[in-house]
Amino acid sequence: MRKTRFAPSPTGLLHIGHALAAREVFSFAESRGCEALLRIEDIDQTRCRPGYEAAIYEDLRWLGFDWPDPVRRQSDHYTEYTSALAFLQKQGLVYRSFLTRRELNADMEGRNVVISPAGERPYPGPLQPLSHDEEEARIAAGEAFSWRLSLSASRDYLGHRFDALAFEETGECEDVSPGLIKARPDWLGDVILARKDTPTSYHLSVTHDDQLQGISHVIRGRDLYHSTHIHVLLQALMGWETPIYRHHGLILGADKRKFSKSDASKTIRSQREAGVRPEEIFRDWTLA
Repeated sequence: MRKTRFAPSPTGLLHIGHALAAREVFSFAESRGCEALLRIEDIDQTRCRPGYEAAIYEDLRWLGFDWPDPVRRQSDHYTEYTSALAFLQKQGLVYRSFLTRRELNADMEGRNVVISPAGERPYPGPLQPLSHDEEEARIAAGEAFSWRLSLSASRDYLGHRFDALAFEETGECEDVSPGLIKARPDWLGDVILARKDTPTSYHLSVTHDDQLQGISHVIRGRDLYHSTHIHVLLQALMGWETPIYRHHGLILGADKRKFSKSDASKTIRSQREAGVRPEEIFRDWTLA
């Protein structure tokens, strides 16, 4: 059975942009005979709150959406993400990086790394890997580190398949066109997949869960479009299926910036308390 999902993070109250994004997912499922799942992506334990998770259920039901139980909560499954990371470690596809943000920026400045089409400077990996003894010494000293995905090791591991990585895009909005899109993981560089005290990242947990839950269609905002280029690589490395993607527009404020959960005047709760009906939200607001 074809499946899609709506996957909010409980780091604040949902706003109008979330309402429209949820409608994209649930309407697609209804029109295509798909099952639409709800997933709680709460790996950011410094910002996620149980009260915000409860509000997600309340707001989505008020908007008229429904989903099957049980709802997958990512923080309940850290051991699964650790296992996925262990596979990548065993294959030599990730490495520990002890660089602070300042050191990382200085390294890229010195190597003249420029901003990629993904809107960021992609870290190309270390010029010289740490020796085993130095790495062990820094671990013993308690230094913080992250696990980074090595693009050079990934290229060696996949061989000719690396350059053939691609995904099917069915969305059409600003900076997104439909068609078979060549994946460009080099636009994001050696991304972080986990940290010393955090066993996963968005990239690792979302691709793992899409595979586990049998997600065939990923529908999400265009702000995540470039992440897909890394997700396709992870799927190939792990032997996972690549879903069909559809990236949609975002709801923008007067300053043309994406709405934030900190904009309390546009939260679903505030609209409900003001007497606004769900149909009025969907009538008066659009994605751009």
